[in-house]
Amino acid sequence: MKKNNNSRRDFLRKGALAAAGFYIVPRNVLGGPGFIAPSDQLVLAAIGAGGKGRSDIKNASVNGRERVIALCDVDFSGSASASVKEFPKAKLFADYRIMLEEMKEIDAVTISTPDHVHGPAAAFAMQRGKHVYVQKPMTHNIREARLLTEMARKYKVVTQMGNQGASNPLLKNVQAWVDSGKIGKVSKVQIWTNRPVWPQGNPMPKPDASQKPQDLNWDLWLGPAEETPYIPNMHPFNWRGWWDYGTGALGDVGCHLIDIPFRTLGLMYPTDAECSVGSVFSKMWNADYNPEGAPPSSIITLHFNATKKNASKIEMTWMDGGLRPPHPEIIPADHDIGGPGSANGVLMIGEKGIISTNINDSSPMTPKLYLNDGTTEFPQEPAGEKEPEYGHQRRWVDACKAGFSSKEHKGLTSSFDYAGPMTETVLMGNLAIRSYMMRRQNEKGAWEFFARRKLLWDGENMRITNMEEANQFVTRKYRKGWEI
Repeated sequence: MKKNNNSRRDFLRKGALAAAGFYIVPRNVLGGPGFIAPSDQLVLAAIGAGGKGRSDIKNASVNGRERVIALCDVDFSGSASASVKEFPKAKLFADYRIMLEEMKEIDAVTISTPDHVHGPAAAFAMQRGKHVYVQKPMTHNIREARLLTEMARKYKVVTQMGNQGASNPLLKNVQAWVDSGKIGKVSKVQIWTNRPVWPQGNPMPKPDASQKPQDLNWDLWLGPAEETPYIPNMHPFNWRGWWDYGTGALGDVGCHLIDIPFRTLGLMYPTDAECSVGSVFSKMWNADYNPEGAPPSSIITLHFNATKKNASKIEMTWMDGGLRPPHPEIIPADHDIGGPGSANGVLMIGEKGIISTNINDSSPMTPKLYLNDGTTEFPQEPAGEKEPEYGHQRRWVDACKAGFSSKEHKGLTSSFDYAGPMTETVLMGNLAIRSYMMRRQNEKGAWEFFARRKLLWDGENMRITNMEEANQFVTRKYRKGWEI
């Protein structure tokens, strides 16, 4: 018996030593150079795998460092097919709800769909404890942005909006100029864009189910929007100009452009909004009215209260459709203030000078400082900045691994705590446009526009206080089964 006990102890001792030895074997010995244990990988899935969704999930995977196990798209015959080739082991889904219910091992999702699906998809994922990376604009309407911001805190998930320019290191130069008071108090901000670069300002195309591509799941593409037969050419890009699906020029590039002053000046909700719009409808409607879509151009004026970073009230003017502000006198006439072709730009106008920032490829580029005394500064992008989209997706992945309360999450440039209020401000411009274009029948049965006025905004309570009819645009009507 004693001999047997000793033999058993010896066996257990040797087994324990062997087990201990196994756990300290270097990973590169176990799996070769670059080996990453499955337990150290984030398990990812994409909701929207084509177009921008392709680069979002690819950049989030960090060239295969993380594990992509599922792709969801309503049409894998188009650009989403490239993601299928990139991740051949990923399981394919058409409905993100089925994917998230079936693939419970998913840790995090990228959401790169048309704007109207951002909110419902992100809410569905967060309610199941999934971290979310959501393309800009964060949501289709103001109420959704507020709800998603609150849900992220409730479910303690790591979030990031896909305005990758927010991670551009050159923004630190702009922030330093503002914080050091180089241009003094900023009183005006002027922003412009060449968008729309898609069909916008015309009546909605008529549905024609006979033209629907065979591989497109149109019902799932519609998501929360009203059920309708297939509308030709809406997928994959021309949806942007229609309110049921898109958010116009503001939604497309506003989260890149408005982000710069919103972030560096420490802005919050605007106090009011007013606008005017361009028209191509006069012959058809005898007025600049099209209830279904955004106008071909617009000018929107927002006002903001003074902040800790800026002691002056601010007037922000947004122009789209090719409209742009006059060239400032203190900036040399041969200096293009809006990037190549003056397509997109931001001017922050202060007491002592101007900060000019152009936008190229949706990221802030070549910020320039012009002071009234003739001083200029033109910082250059740091040498060796090669990480795709400034590491915007990779930093989100790292924060997902570190957790909701981590310094990595708090250090993200567009977590929903920041991106939510900023998106609400962007979408406030659309609320002004849609309110401006409202009309009603008078006592004689003739159509007339509502009295066009400055809208007074109670940001904390998400309400227009001087035009009740306009509050319908704070949210939207949802198709049954797609509500938030």
